[in-house]
Amino acid sequence: MRSRKIAVVAAACALALTPAATAVAGSGPAPDPSERPSAQSTAPSPEGNPRSAKAQAADVCEDAYPIGERGRITRGGETIASVKQFYSPKCDENYGYLWVWDSFRDREDDYDVSTAVYSYTQDEVLGGDSWTNSNGQEYWSHGTDTVQDCTAGVGAVRPAGEPLARQAHSSKRC
Repeated sequence: MRSRKIAVVAAACALALTPAATAVAGSGPAPDPSERPSAQSTAPSPEGNPRSAKAQAADVCEDAYPIGERGRITRGGETIASVKQFYSPKCDENYGYLWVWDSFRDREDDYDVSTAVYSYTQDEVLGGDSWTNSNGQEYWSHGTDTVQDCTAGVGAVRPAGEPLARQAHSSKRC
């Protein structure tokens, strides 16, 4: 529990140092590369950090940035996780991203998580990855060759003791 609090404080500090422009996931044309803030930290964050250890373990390209509007996974009216989609111009790939909120993590011992990219064009869920009996916070899908498709990031969380997962998706991007 103490290490979780330290991690939360570190993430909060990292967020406080992040320019306000990074808080808005792209909902219009993609920003010019020179206008995109470059993530220098390797700390995980609710906004998503392609340089974090978990992102690198999933082979997320470091230039990836969020696209579209985030989706929210809820339980009883409370948000328990956020779902986003990321795009890497360098690797020409899309990624799904899921962030479990602290308020949920503090009450749950473990949960199952999955994240992927949904292609409206192919009507397929692609690049998916899943974790069972997890208590982590940051989850990345594998990269997908869907840049020419209409896509959304998708994610699900199944709390222990519940038969079905709760799910959400980011906005559709074409």
